[in-house]
Amino acid sequence: MAQPGILVSDFDGTITRFDFYDLVCREFPGVAGDHWHAYEAGTITHFEALRRIFAGIRASEAQMAAIIERMEIDPALRDSVTALDRQGWQVVVASAGCGWYIERLLAAQGVALTVYTNPGVFTAEEGLVMRLPEGSPFFSPDIGVDKAAVVREALRTSSRVAFAGDGRPDLAPALMVPPARRFARNWLAHKLLAMGEGFHPFERWSDIPPILMAAKEL
Repeated sequence: MAQPGILVSDFDGTITRFDFYDLVCREFPGVAGDHWHAYEAGTITHFEALRRIFAGIRASEAQMAAIIERMEIDPALRDSVTALDRQGWQVVVASAGCGWYIERLLAAQGVALTVYTNPGVFTAEEGLVMRLPEGSPFFSPDIGVDKAAVVREALRTSSRVAFAGDGRPDLAPALMVPPARRFARNWLAHKLLAMGEGFHPFERWSDIPPILMAAKEL
């Protein structure tokens, strides 16, 4: 019997079509201020940039619910996770985003997954207050969750580890798994192409399970 596999997956832009951050910036022009530029300039961390931006949101619960719905979580997620589980694949989410909206989206789909991300609480008065997961075994002061550490731990327990992502924080963990078990879209796909690295492109997260399940040797 094949060794149990572990699929480590990003959330925003990977399990969902759109990033929460991008939707917030479109909905509330100016909320990003100079925070993202400060991150790109190296004066603040990725986490701190997001923390400041999310804290600047002023919206009702209903407005926030509408925004996270527009992230468009893969409607086939539950069936895909079930199919993977039957074939011995565990799904682990590693995200530099916030658990506040991740938990709501997964619950709405009736999906329970192991999730490593930044905790947060939303109020109309204070916005989305995101905190560093300092008690996490995969704590990173820069982005909150060290995705490479999540993959490293998965590799310690299984020889069948896959990774799926779409953004800059996903490059290092993606390179830790073989090309046959590497899934990418958006920025990550373009970067891997530029580096001459192999990967499977995907449009929706539910494109990934059939590939993992079809190749028994993966």
